[in-house]
Amino acid sequence: MADLVVPQLGPVYAALGPWVEALLRMVVGLCLVPHALRAGFGMFPNTGLPVNSMRMLAQALDAQGFPPGRLWAPIILVTELVGGPMLALGLFTRLVSIPIFILLALSVVSRLRSGWFWNVQGMEYPLMWAAASLYFLVNGGGALSLDRALGWEF
Repeated sequence: MADLVVPQLGPVYAALGPWVEALLRMVVGLCLVPHALRAGFGMFPNTGLPVNSMRMLAQALDAQGFPPGRLWAPIILVTELVGGPMLALGLFTRLVSIPIFILLALSVVSRLRSGWFWNVQGMEYPLMWAAASLYFLVNGGGALSLDRALGWEF
């Protein structure tokens, strides 16, 4: 590791590191929940694309080239509604990060034609989410996770 320009900050970084990692894990996991509630169950109307039911989500997936939408829609919703909170808690972190990363990576691929910026349905936003979920897939939940507290990191 390189020497710090201000070595006195080393202990501060070491103390804050696990908390910042836990914060990132919670944000990534919990942000998936309202997304699923909106797309699958119509909560938070007028806040995004006009997909507000599992049927509409399935149709959108078919239209985007991910058939069969009737199979993938419930898988996506379970991934977001169950996997998201598990990731936030750091419970089975690496295992739940697999479908979360795949979901987000496919979202990036599906948005390549729309460009970069999130406000035109580009890949900017899902790419950041995918990168963060990949971090937890590779590194696990960290020091402040339920995995670590229960002693069963994979």
